Amino acid sequence: MKQQYKQLLVFTPKPFVKWAGGKRQLMPTLSKHIPKKFDSYFEPFLGGGAVLFHLISENPKTKCFVSDLNSNLILSYITIRDRVEELISALKVHSENYFKNPKTYYYQIRESNPKNQIDKVSRLLFLNRTCFNGLYRVNSKGKFNVPLGKYTNPNIVNRENLLAVNHALQLNHISIKCQDFTKTLETAQKNDFVYLDPPYQPVSQTSNFTSYTNDSFGYEDQERLFLEFQKLDSKGCNVMLSNSKSDEVLDLFEDYSDKTIEISANRSINSDSKKRTGHSELLIKNY
Repeated sequence: MKQQYKQLLVFTPKPFVKWAGGKRQLMPTLSKHIPKKFDSYFEPFLGGGAVLFHLISENPKTKCFVSDLNSNLILSYITIRDRVEELISALKVHSENYFKNPKTYYYQIRESNPKNQIDKVSRLLFLNRTCFNGLYRVNSKGKFNVPLGKYTNPNIVNRENLLAVNHALQLNHISIKCQDFTKTLETAQKNDFVYLDPPYQPVSQTSNFTSYTNDSFGYEDQERLFLEFQKLDSKGCNVMLSNSKSDEVLDLFEDYSDKTIEISANRSINSDSKKRTGHSELLIKNY
């Protein structure tokens, strides 16, 4: 275990997928608002895992309970934890075939429907690193439908980071599950830290994007999340939530307005590069 800690500090793990709403660029801001001391960490909308990797890089002994409803994403975390060398070998094959004929091979893999674990996860990572803008999106039937991206030399394997993530996830106090956020938060107690980063409430009809899974996260889910926030607050948990600067969110969390701040964020996946900057979002805390 000491050797794992050493390697974890030498190779800092970073998100292995580019994920809509990912927090990697915002970490310098978010880290200023993370409590200095807390017991366990809970994150039920894991996504790319930027906050998780930041926390366990700072303190590898942090006890973590993380989850996401996207089953393919969670399978990716589990596979990197348990079978990383097999995954790297599969990605090398994808990389070799891709560079022979990028367009043909990309669409061939996009249309494929693998059944075994390594093929499923290597497909997801391959598509994530070669698709347009790294956007993970599925249609109503759960089918990945993003076109080929314009990359000259995509890093499809990224072995060093996959090994860093592998070492981080092998720490025996990180629980990773695929389940609804309410289930994950059941065991949160006083002095625990909870970070909530749900699919954002749309600020307009045209900005609605909740297709991380083929089940949307609507306003009723935002209301459920608000009730969970209140419940965690009453337990004595330290809770921090990210969401859009929308009227609905401001109304829901009106009682926490004195602990709500507005932060600037870029949208790296917007198809129009001019619309990727100048966005504001909310950071809502109970501490």
